[in-house]
Amino acid sequence: MILYLHGFRSSPQSFKARVLAQHLQTLGRAAELICPQLPASPRAAIALAQQLVAGVDPVDLTVIGSSLGGFYATWLAEQIGCRAVLLNPAVTPLHDLKKYIGSTTQFHSDEPFDFKPEYIDELAALAVECITRPSRYLLLAATGDEVLDWRQMVEHYPGAQQHVISGSDHGISEFPDYLDEVLAFCDRAAELR
Repeated sequence: MILYLHGFRSSPQSFKARVLAQHLQTLGRAAELICPQLPASPRAAIALAQQLVAGVDPVDLTVIGSSLGGFYATWLAEQIGCRAVLLNPAVTPLHDLKKYIGSTTQFHSDEPFDFKPEYIDELAALAVECITRPSRYLLLAATGDEVLDWRQMVEHYPGAQQHVISGSDHGISEFPDYLDEVLAFCDRAAELR
């Protein structure tokens, strides 16, 4: 099973989520993907993710997280012991997202939502200071990310399988080029048994 967690202000309609879904459909594996619309509240987003994977053997689960979704994916991997693929993950979102407190809109629908001050505390409660089993993680970090610092990502996931992409952008425009690598990692289960 693959749980895809999108980033802040994003949705299941994001470029990477759609590319992944289309690729899995082509492979006859569409049923393996769950890609929910995450609520603005970090606590509610994690609760939804936990509900969606309840009863799934961690060995059979990979959480793919993009940006803020990568922050969530890291917390889930540490809590339940599943694999995580991190796509330009947010490392310190409680600092980065303070400027968005108030009303804002989603990227793909322009639907307004409120990002409340208490959400910063909810993010702080989900912070993972250091990962415990680097073999559970695959990091794709783009040096051209215009939103987040790729060096923080590399530093935060020492020992993890890391693919530093020269150039690119926050959305990883060349994501289709990395699908085989991502899915190969998702399919690894033996070392967790």
